[in-house]
Amino acid sequence: MLETLSNYDVAAAVWVTIQLSVLSAIGALILGTIVAVLRVSPVAVLRGIGTSYVNIFRNTPLTVLLTLCVLGLSLLVGLQLSQDLSKDAFRWAVVGLSAYHAAFVCEAIRSGVNTVPAGQAEAARSIGLTFSQSLREVLLPQAFRGSIAPLGSVLIALIKNTTVAAVVGVADTAKLLATITENEGAQLGVFFVIAMIFVVLTLPIGVLATNLSQRLAVKR
Repeated sequence: MLETLSNYDVAAAVWVTIQLSVLSAIGALILGTIVAVLRVSPVAVLRGIGTSYVNIFRNTPLTVLLTLCVLGLSLLVGLQLSQDLSKDAFRWAVVGLSAYHAAFVCEAIRSGVNTVPAGQAEAARSIGLTFSQSLREVLLPQAFRGSIAPLGSVLIALIKNTTVAAVVGVADTAKLLATITENEGAQLGVFFVIAMIFVVLTLPIGVLATNLSQRLAVKR
C-alpha cells in the first residue's frame, strides 16, 4: 500500500482538497449570510427571493450543479474563470460548492435568528434602530453564536462533498483515489488511507464546533 501511494503525489491532492474546502466555506458563509438576511427581511419580495434560492439550490444535486458550472457555463457558454482548464475547473467547483452550501448556511443562520426572543427585535425598533441596524447590532451577533453547531455540520458536509469535484476534473483527493484505482486496481489499504485523511480533516471541526457552541451559547 505505502509503495503504491509513494508513486503518487498524495500531499498535492490533499492540499487541493483543503484549498477547495476553505475557499468554498468562505464563499458559502458570505453568500449564505446574504440569503439569510433576505429570508428574514420585512419585505415580502426579498423574502421570496431568499426562499426561492434555498429551495432551488438545496434540492438540486451537487453533481448536477458542478456539471452545469464546468460543462455548461464554462465550456458551452464560454464564461471561463481561467484560461488554464484545470484552474478553470477548480474555480468553478468553488463557485458551485459555495452556491450549493450557501443554502444550508442560510438555514443554519436563520435558525440562530429564530432563537433570539422577539422582544429584542421589538426593543430595537422602539429605540429607533432600522432593520439593518437591528440585524447588525442585535440579531446577527446572537444568531451566529446560536448557529455555531449547525454551521460546523455544514462545514463538515462541505469537506466531504468536495469529493464530487473530482467528477468535473479537479485533481483533489477523490480524483487521486480514482486514478490509483484505475491504474493499480482497488486496494482496501488505499481506501482506508483516503478515508482517514477525511476523518483527520473533519473530526477537529466537529469537536471545535461543539466546544464553541457550548462556550458561546447565549444564556436566556
